Amino acid sequence: MHPPLSKSREQFLLLTLAGIQFVHILDFMIMMPLGPILLEAFAIGTPEFGLLVASYSFSAAISGLLGATFIDRFERKRLLLIVFALFGLATLACGLAPGYTTLLVARGLAGAFGGVMGALVQTIVGDAIPFARRAKASGIIATAFSVSTVAGVPLSLWLASHFQWSAPFIFIALLSLVFIVVGFLILPELKHHLSKEKRAHPFSAMFEVLRDTNHQKALVYSSLIIFSGFTVIPFITVYAVGTVGIATQDIPMVYLFGGAATLFTARRIGHWADRRGKVEVYRMIALAALLPLLVVTHIGAVPLWAWVICTTVFFILVSGRMIPAMAIITSAAQPGLRGTFMSINGTVQSLTMGLATTLAGFLITQNATGQIVGYRGVGYVAVTANILAILFVSRIVMHDRPVVVAK
Repeated sequence: MHPPLSKSREQFLLLTLAGIQFVHILDFMIMMPLGPILLEAFAIGTPEFGLLVASYSFSAAISGLLGATFIDRFERKRLLLIVFALFGLATLACGLAPGYTTLLVARGLAGAFGGVMGALVQTIVGDAIPFARRAKASGIIATAFSVSTVAGVPLSLWLASHFQWSAPFIFIALLSLVFIVVGFLILPELKHHLSKEKRAHPFSAMFEVLRDTNHQKALVYSSLIIFSGFTVIPFITVYAVGTVGIATQDIPMVYLFGGAATLFTARRIGHWADRRGKVEVYRMIALAALLPLLVVTHIGAVPLWAWVICTTVFFILVSGRMIPAMAIITSAAQPGLRGTFMSINGTVQSLTMGLATTLAGFLITQNATGQIVGYRGVGYVAVTANILAILFVSRIVMHDRPVVVAK
């Protein structure tokens, strides 16, 4: 265990990690609202766009698997900042890409570094924050999603519409540089996980993680949650423009309201999960998320205000599930193997994102009038995965859980 941080130091740590996560999430999320612009700019269809989104996830899956061989061998801060710098360069390459193929390759590179970076952020939370406050800490990290939807995505879409599609990626690369400096100044060194004993080979920690039955259950649970969201999420904007009838210039409004709502709810969900119980709160939110998963994928042409209400509830509940879920997943790891476990978990999540996006891309088609066909079937797939995750969560044992002694 690491020595406890003071309250103020803990807050600075979490805010810095949230900032780093903000850049990472914004880089991933921006592809989805840029969908209509990229479809037109590159003259591609939904399968090609799905592959463009999935390339990030597949690369993150591979890098996460490789990261599991070394992530627990290095001091956390130094490794995070090095990977973050490489991520920023890859994102800059996205902005400089001259065509679809080169953009596809650059997105893959960004995903490769982003996969390790996301695992490191969650690992540091698990290392530095006690179990009793871990869901609340996850809620603070989750505000990165909220801020990216409130400010980052609308600003990026504004840059894309007023300049060109590449402008958001250059903007994100500059943000990376800013937060690298902030991370260097704020983040503490974390090296208590380092073992003086030399492992027999680079894959020993990975095999040790994968042999653990509880780790296996947590990874299955993690993949079910991600699959239930990422069959639907990548095509929300394309569906909104093509079928619901939302104008492209009104899309930032959707993200503004959805992000603002989750900015308000994320920390409260985390605090609630710490007080009420992480599993219980997860189940309640995941059950409630079934409704927006169905509504968003089944609704037809509606006014902007009705679509904003639907998507805002979707953002609150579908992303809200992840707050207690990540606390559960992080706590399922053996503390000495947490970095390796979270890296493998990042691989599982990224691979699931890629598979879910690719599957949805082939289930969905665009007819001659530009409407999206097949999104309802995607909704049923998402609901099924969500229900399976709800049923599965009770199988996971959390470390650091207080021991209840029978009287």
